[in-house]
Amino acid sequence: MARFFEFDREGTGYRREIIGGITTFLAMAYIMFVNPSILSAAGMDQGAVFTATALASIVGCLLMAVVARYPVGIAPSMGLNAFFAYSVVLGMGVPWQTALVGVLFSGLIFVLITVLRLREMILDAIPVDLKMASACGIGLFIALIGFEDSGIVVNNKATLVTLGDLTLPATLLTVFGLFASIVLMLRRLPGAIFFGMVLTAVLGMITGVINPPQAIVGEVPSVAPVFGVAITRLFDAPGQVFTLNLLVVVLTFLFVEFFDTAGTLMAVATKAGLIEGNRIRRSRQALLADSSSVVASAVIGTSPTTSYIESTAGVASGARTGFASLVTAALFVLALFFSPLLSVVTSSVTAPALIIVGVLMVSSLGEIDWNRLEIAVPAFLTLITMPVTYSIANGIALGLVVYPVTMVVTGRGRELHPILYALFVVFVGYFAFLA
Repeated sequence: MARFFEFDREGTGYRREIIGGITTFLAMAYIMFVNPSILSAAGMDQGAVFTATALASIVGCLLMAVVARYPVGIAPSMGLNAFFAYSVVLGMGVPWQTALVGVLFSGLIFVLITVLRLREMILDAIPVDLKMASACGIGLFIALIGFEDSGIVVNNKATLVTLGDLTLPATLLTVFGLFASIVLMLRRLPGAIFFGMVLTAVLGMITGVINPPQAIVGEVPSVAPVFGVAITRLFDAPGQVFTLNLLVVVLTFLFVEFFDTAGTLMAVATKAGLIEGNRIRRSRQALLADSSSVVASAVIGTSPTTSYIESTAGVASGARTGFASLVTAALFVLALFFSPLLSVVTSSVTAPALIIVGVLMVSSLGEIDWNRLEIAVPAFLTLITMPVTYSIANGIALGLVVYPVTMVVTGRGRELHPILYALFVVFVGYFAFLA
């Protein structure tokens, strides 16, 4: 095992890798409870999604461990699960079964372009400012969902949204959870978001806001309600699959998967010393593992997976190889038996996690060139459109429509890759279809 993972070359050992793998798991364990909560809003069985989340994470971590030998954890993406439930299913009216087909298609395309080495070309075509704006917009969108779920923000006929009743017990519990998570993060505790959820749930049970669970450990919920649905739907309802709506869904999944993975791998590789000559070692294998896990997540029955930036916590604790990812995968296996705890993970418990993740995703705001109006305008429209229209797809589409226009008007049209003009045509058609 030590020889396969090249412990001597990386200057590591079993103890460091095990501690690193445990740290990574604790930092991303919140997804086990947040993902079922989000996808259940789309009509999916919460217990089945709990199991699917764990299985997709296990497969993803194993792929990253064996194929790429990277200390990177993989699990369903926080941005894409919100897009899946709130934009695609609730917003566009696409059945969740059909949305899973979109996940499958995006994963297969992701694998294809990785194998053909087209990914770098497409990545280079999208301007970095729009990539950053997309990440920020997704962060704002996720935070808005957290504020709504908690009751901190509510509907208002005159102003669309307004401040909710902060004296309600469930809302007060969310406020506590938010401050508790912030304090733990400021103290640099590994797994701060997860432990913030634990503290919130415990306080909720003590105060009677949340009913205690009937058990701690229980049987693994059946994954049957969601497993393989993406494949059966492809043949049962082709009329719902091959539509412009689903094309937009696939493109959005693909877009976010692209840049989520690229940023995470760069961050982890830099921290773990896996960069040689300005190139990430085994980057193609890492991208292949990540994209293959998306295909697996679609078949298993959950929203797309991605490499988790929380893996940097494990690297900071000593992880340097894929053995740490094996440890993380093993802990997800154990987590499967704690499904009874789902009953205490209410919206008051998950909302602080959503808001905190939103904060982390907006951190790239400063990397956008706000001094150039031709860049600032499409970047701003990209990030603000996502929360105000409740759609990640709308934000990305509007940004890629406006950006070529502002660049051409300012005489910089020749700087754009032809792919951007093709996307301009696609998304103009998308808005025409919505109209």
